[in-house]
Amino acid sequence: MDATQQQFVDLLVKQDVQVDERQLEQFELYFQELISWNERMNLTGITERDQVYIKHFYDSLTLAFHVDMTEVGRMIDVGSGAGFPGIPLKILFPHLKLTIVDSLNKRISFLQNLVNTLDLKGVTLVHSRAEDLARKVDHRDQYDLATARAVARLSVLNEFCLPFVKTGGHFVAMKGNDPTEELKEASYSLKELRGKVTNNYRLELPNDQSERHLIIIRKRSFTPNKYPRKAGTPLKTPLI
Repeated sequence: MDATQQQFVDLLVKQDVQVDERQLEQFELYFQELISWNERMNLTGITERDQVYIKHFYDSLTLAFHVDMTEVGRMIDVGSGAGFPGIPLKILFPHLKLTIVDSLNKRISFLQNLVNTLDLKGVTLVHSRAEDLARKVDHRDQYDLATARAVARLSVLNEFCLPFVKTGGHFVAMKGNDPTEELKEASYSLKELRGKVTNNYRLELPNDQSERHLIIIRKRSFTPNKYPRKAGTPLKTPLI
């Protein structure tokens, strides 16, 4: 184990999150595949190894500091891009039945290669717009947990993500800087989509102290039939 991995493991142990040898191997393979594919397609602007471990892997796993992942069965990661936060969470919590939805097929190709390389079981990759997928019965109101990291403003994310969540389940929006304004703006969409903010956790990433926020939203009841609206509408005309 080198210094980068040691720091990664130590930081997680401080949060009572354990990483075994096989999982460390998977994270290293993940890093190698990410960099290799990044030469052919734009997956990330962060390519330094120590930065990838902190700003992608560790950052993704901060969700587990505030959500009991052992109680999550089905999880959907919306607009996952290069697999964050879904794949790091799946590596550490292999019991998760993970679905990743992304609108760009080449990203799905990367993720399929990644899932095969890391030998991850119970991962479903879907090339679709979130608004279209959430209309399908096997996805609508079905998930214990939905996540989105750096995808859109909260008023838009609520319409992308809450329709997937079962009543009593949670949507966690992973944000950068202080989301106070976004939370105010999102109050109408939360009401319409039957969501209630239960927590807004602030944390700082190690090394450069970048600010992060985890907005935890509980689904109060089933999604009304009119939502989500047709693909593209939430971004063009958010519920505000």
